[in-house]
Order: sequence, then C-alpha cells, then structure tokens
Amino acid sequence: MTDSQKSDETATDLTGTAAPAAEEVAPAASDPATEAPVENAPQSGASESPAEESNAPESTSPAPAPRPAPSPAAFASRPKPAAAPAATAVPAAPATSLAEAAKWGRVEGDGHVFLAIDGAEHPVGQYPGVSDDEALAYFARKYDDVVAQIVLLEQRVSSKAPSTDMQKTVTHLREQLAERNMVGDLRSAEARLDALSTQIAELEKAEKAEHDAVRASELAAREAIVAEAEEISGQDPTQTQWKTSSARMNELFESWKTAQKSGVRLGRSNEDALWKRFRAARTVFDRHRRAYFSQLDSNNSAAKSAKEKLIAEAEALSTSTDWGFAAGEYRRLMDQWKASPRASRKDDDALWARFRAAQDAFFTARQAANDEIDQEYASNLTVKEALLTEANAILPVKDLTAAKKALQSIRDRWEEAGKVPRADMGRVEAGLRKVEDSVRHAEEEQWQRSNPERKARTNSALSQLESAIAGLQEDLATAEKTGDQRRIKAAQEALEARQAWLDQIQRSASELS
Repeated sequence: MTDSQKSDETATDLTGTAAPAAEEVAPAASDPATEAPVENAPQSGASESPAEESNAPESTSPAPAPRPAPSPAAFASRPKPAAAPAATAVPAAPATSLAEAAKWGRVEGDGHVFLAIDGAEHPVGQYPGVSDDEALAYFARKYDDVVAQIVLLEQRVSSKAPSTDMQKTVTHLREQLAERNMVGDLRSAEARLDALSTQIAELEKAEKAEHDAVRASELAAREAIVAEAEEISGQDPTQTQWKTSSARMNELFESWKTAQKSGVRLGRSNEDALWKRFRAARTVFDRHRRAYFSQLDSNNSAAKSAKEKLIAEAEALSTSTDWGFAAGEYRRLMDQWKASPRASRKDDDALWARFRAAQDAFFTARQAANDEIDQEYASNLTVKEALLTEANAILPVKDLTAAKKALQSIRDRWEEAGKVPRADMGRVEAGLRKVEDSVRHAEEEQWQRSNPERKARTNSALSQLESAIAGLQEDLATAEKTGDQRRIKAAQEALEARQAWLDQIQRSASELS
C-alpha cells in the first residue's frame, strides 16, 4: 500500500462514509503515520472501494412485475398497443468541476468540508491528509453519484418504462440529498426530483388507462367468442357444414378455456353472463347436430342403392380388354363413388369390397397383358445393354474426335433397337445419358483450354509475377547486406508467396498449351 492509499483511508464524511481509493486523488505530502486520528467521526461508517466510486450508479427500483398475457382469441378485434420506443444509451451525468464545486462548498482546516445552501453552511465531512481540491472533489463526486441516478431515472421515465417503484426511488434520492453529506447544487437536484415525481404520476395514470384498455379489449374478445358461437348455432341445420362447424365450435371452446385461464379477469358478473350465453349456443348446436345425423340414417338406403349401381358398372367393365377406355371409366366411377353419400359403416365397407374386387380383376388382367408385351421387348433390352457396355468403354474420354464418332454410331443403333420393358427403361436411358454427358463435358474442357482470352490473361499474370519476384529478390539481397533480420524475413515470406503463385499459374499455362 502506498502513502497516498494509507492517507485516503482516513477520509470520512458526517455519515461515516470512507474516502475513495488512492487512484482518484494525488499522493499526500505528509506521512500518514504521523497524522492525528480523525475526531468526531462515527465508528460505524462503511468503507467505499474504487470500483464503487468509478462505476455509474444503478437504479434502486426492482424489476416490474410481468403483466398478464392477453387472451389467444386472435379472431377478435383488439386495439394494437403503441410500439415501444427504441432503447437508447443512458446519458452520463456531467462530472462537477472544481470550479463548480467551489460555488457550493469550501474546505477548512485539516480537510473539513462545508456545504453552502440557502445562505447557510452545513458541515458535510472530513478528508484529512490530502489537498483542499482533493477533499472538495471527493464530496463533489458523491453529489455526482446522486445526479447520475436522477439522470437514469429521467431516462426511464422518458422511455416510458414500467413505473413500478419509481416513486420509491424518488423518495430514496430525496433522503440522500437531505443528509447533506455532499457538495453540489442540491436545490437543482431537488427540483429535478420534483419534476420527476409529477412525470411519474402521469406515467402511472397512463399505465392505468392502458390496463383499462386491455380489459376492455379482453371483454370484446370474449364477446366475439360468444357471438360467433351463437351465429354457428343459429344456422339452418340443412345448410350447415357439420364437420367444419363442429371443429370451429371446439376451437371456440378451447379459446374460451384459454381466456379463462390466462386472460385478464373481467369480473364475476361479466364472466357469468357471457358463459351462460356461450353454453346455451353450444347446447342448441349439439341438439341440431344430433337431429341431422338421425335424419342421415334414414338416407342410408338411398346411398346403398346409388353405390349398387356403380358396382354393377364396375363389374361389367372388369372383363374389358379395351385397356385405355376401361381405365378411364374406372376413374369416373371412382369419382362418383367418392361423391356418393355414405351408408352405414358396415354396409359401406361391404359395398366398397365388391367395387374394389371388380377394379382389381380388370387391372390384374391389364398387368398380365403388359407383362406379355414386356416379354416381347426383352430381346430389345439385350441389344441396348450391349450398346450401353460399348458406350461405357468410351470413358474416360482421351480422343474427343474418336469418342464423338463412336457415340454417334451407338446412338443410331440405339434408336433402331426399339422399345424395352418399362421397368428397365429408366435404367438404360440413364446409363446412355451418363456417357453423353461425359463426352459433352470433355468437349467443353477442350474449348476452354483453347480459349485465346484465357491464354492472354494467364500470360499477363505470369509477366507481372515474374517482375514482382525480381523486385523482391533485389529487396532480399539489400536486406541481407544490411543484416536487418526483420526486413530479411518479410522479403523471404513475400518472395515465397509470389513464387507459389507463379508455380500455380505456370501449371495452368501448361494445361492450356
């Protein structure tokens, strides 16, 4: 510990707060071991560290409590909240200069500091063993700390942050100023706190209005759920899309439960009245649905009759050998089957089995006919596989002219060979395309190598690199003469890099030739 640090440890104010660390003040001229002990200083004062002096103060207000999440009834119209202002950096409070501090305080004797306010002086503390300027600056920094907290609070109010505990922060800062243990324009700081108190009151009022708006929006959302449920239940049962409407009614019920669980409370009377309307709408809808499906049962006989007719047509087509026409007719019958009303589950399954059996008989016969045709194409497949083997022998392409001539011959014979079985068509065609792509790629590479523009660019790059290497060799020789190791190393690294580039371009040039 230095003499300055030992001296700083003896500074106290009237509240018993210790002085800052030595890095904030100049070293004291006197030996701290010979200084007299500080008199009348409270024994319970808490020491302050340099980090506490140098860091900006933090707000003392706790984080605001989270607001309730809005109802997920997204279909209801709600007012859109105003976009939150973009976060900005908190402006730093200007440090009080010695000249400014001297307007509000003075130092007397062995570091005793006094504050002038309202025409009277108040002792604020003592910082012995340092110069008057250092003592005054210490207590001015305590004022700067309070002002920094005021600036931070002003920023929070300006950005319309949640007002929770803001008034408590104002009260706490007032209490700090009332202790009179700092040097600065206390009245100005108190006036700023007065203005903040008024602004915070307005902010609290605005937050309450926003909460009321959210509650009104939640009430509108809940009413929208009820209104839509009543609209669905009031539809003509003969015109209702029961699957869609039932799904929508279930969604409304889930939205209601979610709103009850996580939405804003609306009050017992409002919630009870809305729930009674919603429950009544669901009851009416359910009654209409049961009546509709009861009537649907009576329509099963008509549905069975219609599907029996489709089955008769399908069975008549099952022995047809007009493959294209019959396949189209089966597609038409399938579309009609899908559009037909459903019979009971048991009857509908039995009818479908008969319809499917007629289809299977036709398509099995068609497959057998196709298999017979494929047998006829088997010899063509043998020819094309031999041609494919001959084509693969062209690879890799070494003589482009010969490869192109051989490939053209293979293509001509390929066309003469005719069709192959459908199961093998994709495989053999892909094999020939692979060879064709390789020959085309070789042709493109040959053109690139003979491209005069590329050769000219390569020759230009070679010339530039050779010139640069010659210059670097001269630099290296000069550096070796002077013995400058740093220049020698730099020249060697640059020369090696240029030489590597030159080797690469020379290889490319040899490929072009």
